[in-house]
Amino acid sequence: QVQLVESGGGLVQAGGSLRLSCAASGRTFSSYTMAWFRQAPGKEREFVAGISWSDGSTYYADSVKGRFTISRDNAKNTVYLQMNSLKPEDTAVYVCAAAYRILVRVGAPSYPYWGQGTQVTVSS
Repeated sequence: QVQLVESGGGLVQAGGSLRLSCAASGRTFSSYTMAWFRQAPGKEREFVAGISWSDGSTYYADSVKGRFTISRDNAKNTVYLQMNSLKPEDTAVYVCAAAYRILVRVGAPSYPYWGQGTQVTVSS
């Protein structure tokens, strides 16, 4: 199975940038569709971005489109989320998720493997 560990969260002012990383275990990372979700206290988990295992196609929530970029480096077993032009409403715990050879989907139940999350706080 695959284990996921996120890093890169922290405090940033509105308009600033952060890059999150998700390091995965296993030798078949390139066969996993990867995604980022986020969850604020008292709110439902929200899809942020996903990247396909098959052709690298990327998908974004409307709320982050044009500001965030998801990418992957299969040689390093790592997926990234570059976050630019951050807004206070981006504040949440960001969690990495993985699923074996699926189309990118926005529903959390589609992803069997999850990291522990990393906190992103954007001040106004």
